[in-house]
Order: sequence, then structure tokens, then C-alpha cells
Amino acid sequence: MKNIIFLFVLWFSGLTVLSAQQGEEIQWKSWSELEMALAEEPRPVFIFFHAEWCVYCKKLDREIFTKTPVIRKINREYYAVRMDVESRDTIVFDGLTFTNKQALRKRNGIHELPALLASREDKPFSLPATLIFNKNFAVVERIFEYYTSAELLKTL
Repeated sequence: MKNIIFLFVLWFSGLTVLSAQQGEEIQWKSWSELEMALAEEPRPVFIFFHAEWCVYCKKLDREIFTKTPVIRKINREYYAVRMDVESRDTIVFDGLTFTNKQALRKRNGIHELPALLASREDKPFSLPATLIFNKNFAVVERIFEYYTSAELLKTL
């Protein structure tokens, strides 16, 4: 009988640990939360720009941002922000106001904030776009393609 109880407790403990690990996720912040957090405690920033139609963005969400080592590294060492580039929200960050003016005149218009931060000279805007900033909010790395969790962890 003791063995059965012991096995049941062991099995239940394993399920609890497994469900806790599966419940882990990146603690994404809004732009206003990022600004407050940076003012309180400067830390490097991880920004992920995506769109509903971006297949590789969805693949990153599904295959990379669900990996425990990636989640833990980002949550422990970075502030993380994710933004749909087609958002129509007005965002105030660092005393400046950003909107999606393109949405008024074209389909799939790009918001000013990702256009400012993730545009490249002589290349059209493309997704996925991942930007990594140091604690002074200076760009350290800009990635414009799919990456594996090992590649991301090496970059971070």
C-alpha cells in the first residue's frame, strides 16, 4: 500500500512540475510598461515585430518562443516587447507619439514605430524582425530572418 501511495505522489509531483514548465511564457511588455521598467531598472531589450500574415513569425512563436531555455533567458535578462506591425494603436514612447498613418491609405500599413526601428537602407520592410538593444537602448543586433533557439541563445 505504501508503494502505491508513493507512486501516486511521485506521479502527481511529476505532473505538477510538467504543467508548471508548460505554463512558462515570455513576459511581453507594452511600450508604456517598457518605458517605466527602463526608468526604474535599465536592462537590455528584446523586441519582436510580427504580423498576422507572417508565416515565419508564427513559426518563431510556435517553435522558438515556447522553448524553456529561451523563455528563461529572455525573462531573466531582458525586457521583451512584441508588436504587430499593422497595429493601429497610438503609442507614446520616450516622449514621442507614434501611429500607423499608412493604415489610412493602404492595406497592411506599417506602424511608424517598427518602420523607424526595423527598416533597412535600400531594402523593403520585411518580417520577422527581431531587435536587441543594450540597457542604454542602443541597437546591438537586428535579425530579419527565422532563427533557431540555439542561434537566438547564442545571440543573446
